[in-house]
Amino acid sequence: MKIIRLPSQIKTLIFDIDSTLYTSASYAFEQVDCQVRHFAELKGLTAEQARKMISDYRKQYASEHDGKAVSLGNTLVNFGIPIEESIKWRKELLNPSDFLSKDEKLIKTLSALKEKYSLICVTNNPVLPAYKTLEALGIEKIIPDIVGLDTCCKSKPAREPFEKALEITQSAAENCVSIGDRYDLDLAIPLEMGMGGILVNGVSDVYKFSEIL
Repeated sequence: MKIIRLPSQIKTLIFDIDSTLYTSASYAFEQVDCQVRHFAELKGLTAEQARKMISDYRKQYASEHDGKAVSLGNTLVNFGIPIEESIKWRKELLNPSDFLSKDEKLIKTLSALKEKYSLICVTNNPVLPAYKTLEALGIEKIIPDIVGLDTCCKSKPAREPFEKALEITQSAAENCVSIGDRYDLDLAIPLEMGMGGILVNGVSDVYKFSEIL
């Protein structure tokens, strides 16, 4: 965990979901790969060819943008798949309950945080699969608000999803902390907006939040 900045007064915690509120290498891989396989099928490619196309583009993007990461949604846009189309793919293809289960430790941690702060999720998945993920973890009632890819039709690191989170929680940026596992996508823009930021390596870091917040 790396605490990059904490506001003097915290009102709202903005959580990424995937690889932040759970740690599952198999589901993290499947979330991306099921879309890549679908892309391959549509384009008449093998899965390996499609994986290489996606990987090569992401590497090229990073080399041309000071090492910054690009989301899968924005990568697919480069290959002619609009955000609206990838939203539909994710709604149809993602089944988090096949990989995730109720996390009692996370439930306890977030329940304690909810007594002091507003909690909201900002994710590059659409709201429906994001909700299914929270439901599989047992936290859908603890974090009822989700800003998803279909909320603004913008993929992190765009500002709009974070601005929407501020609107929903009626918070000022300087009273928020953005929490995620990817600096470029989850933290860079929130920090520019004046928020705090915590970079995590997975849910084991989130378990410690009741001690540090």
